[in-house]
Amino acid sequence: MATRLSSRLARIVEALPLEPHLRVLEIGCGPGAAARAIADQLTTGHILAIDRSTTAIDQLKKRSTEQRRSGRLSTRHVAVEDLILADDEEPFDLVFAVRVGVLDGRHPQAGQAALQRITAATNPHARLFIDGGHPLRELPIPRPHL
Repeated sequence: MATRLSSRLARIVEALPLEPHLRVLEIGCGPGAAARAIADQLTTGHILAIDRSTTAIDQLKKRSTEQRRSGRLSTRHVAVEDLILADDEEPFDLVFAVRVGVLDGRHPQAGQAALQRITAATNPHARLFIDGGHPLRELPIPRPHL
């Protein structure tokens, strides 16, 4: 069953450079409509949907039984500023966030911590997108100079 999205979320999901094999991180997933729609497009890929709200994660879990069972979607109750990959977790290829204050400039210090965690959780060629463009804009992921 295809996930129904608002027209705004549909435009955002359509704008992401998704490929069926990518590892995707959604920051601030809320009840998970976008995460479920992306999971439906993945074959060998995976999406991890995170949110600081227990309620949001619980809602997503209730609505994503098939996607989670298939291994295409997982959830984690965590703020991006506290995200640490498990030792057996692969880094992410694509990261996106919609209406997340730590990435849109409203909370600069928390934003720096979030970017550090995103850097640590992604591969060197990963891309980060947030809302606020047409419909998305890309932010650079800071990479240490070698």
